Amino acid sequence: MAAELVEAMNMVKSFRVSDLQTLLASMGRSKSGLKQDLVGRALRLVQTEYSPELLKNVRQLYETRFPKASGWLAARRPEGVPAVSYATLNTSPRGTTQGTDYLNGMPKLAAPPAAEVKLVPLPFYHNLETLLPPTELIAQNNEKLQDSQCVFELTQNQVDQIRNSSELRPGVKSVQVVLRICYTDSIGVQEDQYPPNIAVKVNQSYCHVPGYYPSNKPGVEPRRPCRPINITPWLHLSTATNRVTITWGNFGKRYSVAVYLVRVFTSAELFNQLKHCSVESAERCRERIQDKLRFDPESEIATTGLRVSLICPLVKMRLGVPCRALTCAHLQCFDAVFFLQMNEKKPTWTCPVCDKPAPFELLTIDGLLSEILKETEDVEEIEYLTDGSWRPIRDDKEKERERENNHTPDYPVVDICVPEANGHSPAHSSTSQSGKSAPGIQTAATGGAGATASSGAVVDLTLDDSSDEEGGGGAGDSEDTEDSQDSPAPKRGRYDYDKDLVTAY
Repeated sequence: MAAELVEAMNMVKSFRVSDLQTLLASMGRSKSGLKQDLVGRALRLVQTEYSPELLKNVRQLYETRFPKASGWLAARRPEGVPAVSYATLNTSPRGTTQGTDYLNGMPKLAAPPAAEVKLVPLPFYHNLETLLPPTELIAQNNEKLQDSQCVFELTQNQVDQIRNSSELRPGVKSVQVVLRICYTDSIGVQEDQYPPNIAVKVNQSYCHVPGYYPSNKPGVEPRRPCRPINITPWLHLSTATNRVTITWGNFGKRYSVAVYLVRVFTSAELFNQLKHCSVESAERCRERIQDKLRFDPESEIATTGLRVSLICPLVKMRLGVPCRALTCAHLQCFDAVFFLQMNEKKPTWTCPVCDKPAPFELLTIDGLLSEILKETEDVEEIEYLTDGSWRPIRDDKEKERERENNHTPDYPVVDICVPEANGHSPAHSSTSQSGKSAPGIQTAATGGAGATASSGAVVDLTLDDSSDEEGGGGAGDSEDTEDSQDSPAPKRGRYDYDKDLVTAY
């Protein structure tokens, strides 16, 4: 009874939040709160209301998460519980022994099969050999900080590979020995994840662990970039034994460690691979465009074109090598060179257009957009049409700039005045109250017999139609003499013509 109770409590301690909520809900308990609250509530439930039904639920949840639970229960058996209590659950003779027998520097009880934990492959790291398969870090006591050790040796061939490799930068070889840490989970592939308070010591010397990214958002804690740790500079490049000590924070989560011999690629090398192995032809791109713009009779809106920007959303510059992920539904591309360089510094592998995963193995270069970029130099946006063709889209500023370069006026030029032969402006027409022209000034009245081809057209911009008729008919129409006498005389200045009359030429 006591052994089964301890067994159930150990199972509960390894549950996730979803498992704890399922267990509490099945027993009619509240499932709200933080994980530590849920764990405490579940442990009290097991201690106070222990029953075969409760034990069955706990075992089902545990076996759902850990299918090979029989080999793990003995390995996680607490001190003070007799080994015979687990005889029915333990199928491995290794689980019934206690001691300091080590495999690669780790206790045999803690060494899971290498196939259980799989680390995600990294584009910038090509695995050459596995020096230490994924092995779980086991807490030796109840302290928050734990020390776990592992040992391995390099063969002479591996040493020669490291020494004869090229340098990525001064002092950094392209063939490295790296340490990777991840969660202990057999479901799917695991990404690199550091435990809290991590420190790595290689042959009694602490090695560099990547620091935290600064956070620009207020209230957001900085995040540590979890990537492989290069331990090559601190190794014995010989057949001597190398010892690695990992200090980590024991806060309830399980971690596994692995050591690999890898070949490190640069962003330029990955770009060469992408350029030679993953280019989508222009014909295939046109087919993709036609599929997107194909008429759908069930849709009420017909799309006749799709606009695509030639500016990279990452750096706001013109695209050099248009690229996108095969899983992306959009036609907008980003620059492949900048995308690889950014992921080399801070690996996220996220599409900058739709924020969906864009891993390296799914990247492809758009062959059609590459041809368009070569044909256009001053265009920032294009539009794809239903037949797979395209047309450039120019804004108003570009049109105005092009119009100025071509010196093409928008409006027809109408010459409403011909200057006199002597180069001076034509004389203005002014009429006095008596209807006579001022001395020395030629009258240009409508229908007048004295108008010549050399005289300019006079336009009064201050008078309306009725006033224009009154002023123009003073000399030829006797019927308007009374109206012209009643109207006030125009003001005259120092010049011999009306100031209100302006010559248009």
